[in-house]
Amino acid sequence: MSQAVVAGKANQTAMTILLGVSAAHLLNDAMQSVVPAVFPIFQQQLQLSFVQIGWVAFTLNITASILQPLIGLYTDRKPLPILLPLGMVFTLLGMIGLALAPSYAILLLAAALIGVGSSVLHPESSRVAHLAAGKGKGFAQSVFQVGGNAGQALAPLMVAFIISPRGQLGFLWFTLLAIAGILIQYRISKWYKEQYRIAAAAKKAAKVSSAPAAKRFSKPFIGFVLGILILMLFSKFVYLASMTGYYAFYYMESYNLPLDRAQIVLFALQFAGMVGTFLGGPLADRFGRQKIIWFSILGTAPFSLLLPYAGPTGAIFLCIAIGLILMSGFSVIIVYAQELLPGHVGTIAGLFFGLSFGLAGLGSVVMGWLMDTHSVGLMVKVCAFLPLLGLFALFLPKDSKIMGQQV
Repeated sequence: MSQAVVAGKANQTAMTILLGVSAAHLLNDAMQSVVPAVFPIFQQQLQLSFVQIGWVAFTLNITASILQPLIGLYTDRKPLPILLPLGMVFTLLGMIGLALAPSYAILLLAAALIGVGSSVLHPESSRVAHLAAGKGKGFAQSVFQVGGNAGQALAPLMVAFIISPRGQLGFLWFTLLAIAGILIQYRISKWYKEQYRIAAAAKKAAKVSSAPAAKRFSKPFIGFVLGILILMLFSKFVYLASMTGYYAFYYMESYNLPLDRAQIVLFALQFAGMVGTFLGGPLADRFGRQKIIWFSILGTAPFSLLLPYAGPTGAIFLCIAIGLILMSGFSVIIVYAQELLPGHVGTIAGLFFGLSFGLAGLGSVVMGWLMDTHSVGLMVKVCAFLPLLGLFALFLPKDSKIMGQQV
């Protein structure tokens, strides 16, 4: 068999694995995104305040936030392929808990279980995408991330057509998604384990590398860059939390329309975000990662500032623009940071996914307090200013400095 044929088969297998982790990401994020989408149902059935709803979002997000960087740090040193299907088992238990939760305490526990499942999936699946990518790291990260955005886009429709007619028990249908995710992740874990075995054997064979050591950035430089990237995450994910968790309340209250109509607006936001995520990687390859990062945040501001004053139809078009622009930068941010710190793929993925969940969780509590003490409208208007923080991304170093590995 020729080397070209072998290489072709290897590339085909790698692409299959990449699509597999993207599909698993879709299932995971669809189940996770359903939770904030059904806050109005939980509020009605369990008689919850907005602050209590905020604590549900906080529990879901902070669990993933704390665990993801720890898992990424550990598995950078010792990969654990079995974590992939195991994470989906936690999500399965969380879905069952949401369906049967008789009290607020059980609801919090179910949210925590889903957070644990998510904390395992993101750093490890991101590492698998990195392994399957070859030279196309940006493209691979976009493919992986677009699966998650597709799941987030589908969540409002699932709420409208599955959960709204059935109430809490509708969550039992999502156990089928969790089981499918377990099967997909088990298959991927077998490939991942084999790749790790091959890499370990190659490392053992080459006891001393003849390649010169790459230059490292100074700690102050790394801290400065990471600080700006974290600020971008804060702007992006707190604003998204305001939209996915609370905009439905604003839409129903302002326009006197039912929940299923509000879910259509959120679907428009998430679907456009899926498209934006897919385009972000190729655009960054062409125009530069630093440019796409600042545009993805700051470019959202005109539309977010207009949204509170739009009508019900105009809100749909504005949400499409917001999703398309805002979602285009996350995979680019991760690749930019991984190039800043080569050799720390899992740690960076865990840190940034963890921060995204943690910031969204903290933001949800604050936004719930604003809604209880002031109004839904005030919260939406205040959050509309968050994308203006994208101005700070102009201070990020150019791609050539990051890629050059020189200080």
